[in-house]
Amino acid sequence: MNKIHPTAIIDSQARLGENISIGPYSIIGNNVEIGDGCQIGSHVLILPGARIGRDCKIFHHAVISEIPQDLKFAGEETTAEIGERTIIREFVTINRGTSQHWKTVIGSDCLLMAYVHIAHDCIVGNQVILANAVNLAGHVEIENWVIVGGLVGVQQFSRIGQHSIIGGHYRVPKDVPPYIMAAREPLRYEGLNRVGLKRRNFPPETILALKRAYTLIYNSEYNVSDAIKKIEETPELMIPEVRNVIEFIKKSSRGII
Repeated sequence: MNKIHPTAIIDSQARLGENISIGPYSIIGNNVEIGDGCQIGSHVLILPGARIGRDCKIFHHAVISEIPQDLKFAGEETTAEIGERTIIREFVTINRGTSQHWKTVIGSDCLLMAYVHIAHDCIVGNQVILANAVNLAGHVEIENWVIVGGLVGVQQFSRIGQHSIIGGHYRVPKDVPPYIMAAREPLRYEGLNRVGLKRRNFPPETILALKRAYTLIYNSEYNVSDAIKKIEETPELMIPEVRNVIEFIKKSSRGII
């Protein structure tokens, strides 16, 4: 049974699941889908194109699926899609996509802390934590299990690789490869994210191989291209995780930090 406060406004075309709670003065627009078990606080605005998975928690004054802050947007029908069990704290804003990708996507089991902004066409993976006031410009891609510290700004079209962590209050102007720590201004490699990898049960031999690979990339006489070639010529380093690193770097159009 749904619990909807009498002051909430629900469009007749909105599709609501079961066991949903909606707080005072929240507004749910048309062409909205909300999964079972979601908890929506007071003064939340969920606009056309929102697709919210089951068991999400959305705190007061969040705005989901507002039109993009992109002057090229011409009113096309696009979406903002959120996975399951994601927590969206106070005053978070998530813009829907544009005709370039048609959707903005947030994965499952994420935590978006207060005042986070996610712009149009961003793709955020699963188990991602964005601390307070992180701002993602358009078309940013964040892979699974990433942590971004508070007040970080991520430049448009940048990519952040899986299991990486970025310290607070920095600017991300280029791609951040997987499994690393990044900090300082300008943003740079600060070592392997050993603590995070150990917490996620990466075996010691995998961590060692990643460490050796990143030493060649960042702390050797080789440039990035030559370092990758050297890694590929070293059979014991070519485990799946190191292959992920190489593939990520080769696909980078902006270059890596």
